[in-house]
Amino acid sequence: MPQKEKRDPEMAEFQAQKKRFILASDFDQTLSFNDSGFVLGELLGIPSSEYERKITGMAKLNLVQQGGELAYLLLHDPEFKKVRREHLYEAGKRVRLKPNIDALYGFLSNEVEGFHFDFYVISAGPVEIIRSALEGIIPPDHIYGTEFEFNAKGEIERILHVTAGYGKVAAVDNLLEELKVGPDRLVYVGDGSSDIHVMLHVNRRDGYTIAVSENKYLAPIAKRSIISDNALAILIPILEDVAGWDSMAIRSVFEAKGFLIQQWDKVQTDLLTIIPSSNIPAMEPEGVVASE
Repeated sequence: MPQKEKRDPEMAEFQAQKKRFILASDFDQTLSFNDSGFVLGELLGIPSSEYERKITGMAKLNLVQQGGELAYLLLHDPEFKKVRREHLYEAGKRVRLKPNIDALYGFLSNEVEGFHFDFYVISAGPVEIIRSALEGIIPPDHIYGTEFEFNAKGEIERILHVTAGYGKVAAVDNLLEELKVGPDRLVYVGDGSSDIHVMLHVNRRDGYTIAVSENKYLAPIAKRSIISDNALAILIPILEDVAGWDSMAIRSVFEAKGFLIQQWDKVQTDLLTIIPSSNIPAMEPEGVVASE
């Protein structure tokens, strides 16, 4: 009979006291500065303007779910069909990451008192690119992306799974089910239109959403927006709104880790477009009776 694994009672009690959350983050322009498609295009010798033209055309036609444009090009476009698995890996190494993703991962995993955050990346980009870019930072089994089937020649044969649009909704729901975590214990971070469906889904189920861009469609949906070139900035709304820390405690822990929050401007932006309307009759001054 196999022996039962011995558990440290103190460690088990410590883990039981922690509130477990899932942090699910987009990749392109959330944890990186550039789009994987542009990086792959440059590797293939395709100008950025040409790649932009292709994906803009697909977006206007609503040909694929937002975020799934690169997957479509890799399967159907003559210039991208020559991509092999090694090209995806090399493109990942060329992606310019935001600094301190490793510090963000480590801090959320172990250093928020009373909380534990399981960090996952969910992106519409090819999973080979993302895992290559984050190699040694985030475990590969914590990274979800678009998956392809390759033939014997190394060519992309077909798409197995696309994590774009509603694909991200399915991915976060699968994580909640797999890890046995309630939907109110989910934090989602994203930057673009491909994150709209999943953010609405997370908000509806009492989760927490963070936008890291000023995208006019996403920012009004997210519960917080944070703009920074440093991945550690994602900690700010999580520590404030989820863990209940005040600004002094946040500044102190950043300084203890060797970081200084040099500028922290909290702003609320209302976006308005006001135009004249001929359909609304002009208001008469108070006390004046209009005559025929």
